[in-house]
Amino acid sequence: MEEFDKINEMDDKEIGNYDIINIDGIKYRTLIPKKYLDRKPYKPININEIYAFIPGTILKVYVKKKDKVKKGDKLLVFQAMKMSNELVAPIAGVIEDVFIKEGDTVNKTQILIKIK
Repeated sequence: MEEFDKINEMDDKEIGNYDIINIDGIKYRTLIPKKYLDRKPYKPININEIYAFIPGTILKVYVKKKDKVKKGDKLLVFQAMKMSNELVAPIAGVIEDVFIKEGDTVNKTQILIKIK
């Protein structure tokens, strides 16, 4: 109990492989796993960038650089797992860049189109 009292008096800082976390004003000493420390930092979604959500093949590209698009306009057809997926513009804007062409195979999270 004495050790826990010492920990409660410390600032929220790392202690060896342990860390002090504060939840609702109560301090807890917890082990931080290596998996957590090695994770990729969170990157907020940029609505102007269209990414592949799973690996697949580009069947058809409907837009080119400098085309104007409205929200809901067709951008491309993407085939993944034997299913064709039509990707549409999430916002209105101008196509800044097209990073793919018909027949390309793409990886998960690969950027396809950028809208400004």
